[in-house]
Amino acid sequence: MITVNGARIACTDTGPRHAPAVVFGHGLLFGGWMFGPQIAALRTRYRCVTLDWRGQGESPPSPGGYDMDTLTADALGLIEALGLAPVHWVGLSMGGFVGQRLASRHGGVLRSLTLLGTSAGPEEARKAREYRRMARVQRVTGVRPLLPRIRPLLFGPAFLASPAARPVLTGWQRRVVRLDRTGLRQAVDGVADRPGVETELGRISVPTLIATGADDVATPPAEARRIADLVPAAELHLLAGCGHTSTLEQPARITELLEAFLGRLT
Repeated sequence: MITVNGARIACTDTGPRHAPAVVFGHGLLFGGWMFGPQIAALRTRYRCVTLDWRGQGESPPSPGGYDMDTLTADALGLIEALGLAPVHWVGLSMGGFVGQRLASRHGGVLRSLTLLGTSAGPEEARKAREYRRMARVQRVTGVRPLLPRIRPLLFGPAFLASPAARPVLTGWQRRVVRLDRTGLRQAVDGVADRPGVETELGRISVPTLIATGADDVATPPAEARRIADLVPAAELHLLAGCGHTSTLEQPARITELLEAFLGRLT
């Protein structure tokens, strides 16, 4: 645990201390563990750091501060506290919301930016209403009754149909049902209520890798194309047969993309 901006934030820190640092920001309803396959491949050459957003993963809930600007400040505080800058930032979905804000507002702390299954715009109104409603329901019932509705948002149909996916899905479910209900509601509201940052993306000057699943329901491929159009010299990859959670659905492909991208910059 590390205390940043008055909040206790869980983090992991593996790999050579003087190697280039890669910081991983996870998606909603996950934790830094979702980058396990990538860290396993990178940690001999890079210092790999994960952080769990407030009220998610192993981070306890906080009295407030679940909006994207506060989480960006948390990420910046962790980077400064651990003396990591400049870092390669890898963010999936929610972690991508933070990554875009870091890159456009605090570009000096980054070496590069990787965005996986994320969006620069605000949440579409219909989805935002649905997410807020589910967040209110789970506050009373817990998240378990909602899992059948949540899984297709987070994972693609090919992955859900694969017997090989069962250990991953079981591990995710075991973790998500343990989350504090109040903290989870605030985390969902923070995502649903976020403002867009499209007008800021032209200020991003670090090399940027964008990858998204062709079957991503939560952040469809059009969202990634929009970011690629707005970020100077960004490269975009579309992942066939993949849903929202690419690091777990196609771990080898994401690792391959990261190794090639980071390798060109090191």
